[in-house]
Amino acid sequence: MDPSQKFIPISEPCITGNELAYVSDCIQSGWVSSLGKYISEFERLFADFCGTRHAVAVSNGTAALHLALTVLGIGPGDEVIVPTLTFIATANAVHYTGARPVFADSEPFTWNIDPEDIARRITPRTKAIIPVHIYGHPANMKPILDLAEKHGLYVIEDAAEAHGARYEGKRVGSFGVLNTFSFYGNKIITTGEGGILTTDDDFLAERVRFLRDHAMSPAKRYWHTEIGYNYRMTNMQAALGVAQMERIEEFIARKRWIAQTYREGLEGIKSITLSPEATWATTVYWMYSILLNDDFKVSRDEVMRRLKEQGIDSRPFFYPIHSMPPYNTGPLSLPVAENLSSRGINLPSAVTLSKSDIQRITTAIQQMGS
Repeated sequence: MDPSQKFIPISEPCITGNELAYVSDCIQSGWVSSLGKYISEFERLFADFCGTRHAVAVSNGTAALHLALTVLGIGPGDEVIVPTLTFIATANAVHYTGARPVFADSEPFTWNIDPEDIARRITPRTKAIIPVHIYGHPANMKPILDLAEKHGLYVIEDAAEAHGARYEGKRVGSFGVLNTFSFYGNKIITTGEGGILTTDDDFLAERVRFLRDHAMSPAKRYWHTEIGYNYRMTNMQAALGVAQMERIEEFIARKRWIAQTYREGLEGIKSITLSPEATWATTVYWMYSILLNDDFKVSRDEVMRRLKEQGIDSRPFFYPIHSMPPYNTGPLSLPVAENLSSRGINLPSAVTLSKSDIQRITTAIQQMGS
């Protein structure tokens, strides 16, 4: 790496708004744990943003998934269909309940879970489907919802990577009976760690609030009628989240500008497939991602190695979950996901990227592909 050039990370948070002021206010108030005004305000802002009646903040996105499954009564003997091409937390949350994750293949164009493969994997034990909006692109929700209605299944959106994305004009996080988001440091908005569930169901929202706080009786403090969890978000995290929500539309617009700038720099390379956007989708490009086609001159891993040498971070696509030791229980071929995983690269995607940063990245890729 040229020491005169700055390192370009795969992602970094943008916390240059009111974050410091709100967190300082939180600290000065003394309300730093799981009670305080910022938690309810953050929940209100996020519910309004998604267009749902409720949003319930929790400690992280995995906790959100676990609570969603738990309040729906999913447990031992049940099956939940999940995409194999996603972060492992989606499958782990199913496993935590004692249910079995059943892996489905990807669509070749959007890279999301394939509704046709979902249909093939439904059994009498299937209780739910968890579509993941991979890398910020919505899954094709209508056929998924139709399958769920036909078979009496729950749909839980995993929108961890897709804050603000739209399917047929409607925000993700508003289609399932329960929906989950993550606010990890690399997400479109962050609370450091953190997650949230959205729903229009009053009863389910109340159940989530109850179980996230050790199932403590709202009428009798320190009295617990069932086993709950410590899945609460802190007021300090929520203070950070409130400040981030003030800029979420700005961040989404910036993500889309980054994607357009990448397209302009890479669209002339015929041996690359660029990040998709279906006609029915408005993606938020959480990660700007590319696929290297078979005729690209060097391998995916070599591209990443050379980028690293030039001070440019990148990361491979997720490994298919069914191929990893905890879930590799026998022969299973999901060829689209396996192919995408072997060819995909996530490029730097932070909202802090400048045009010159992106030009530096695209020039490096052009040189390797020509």
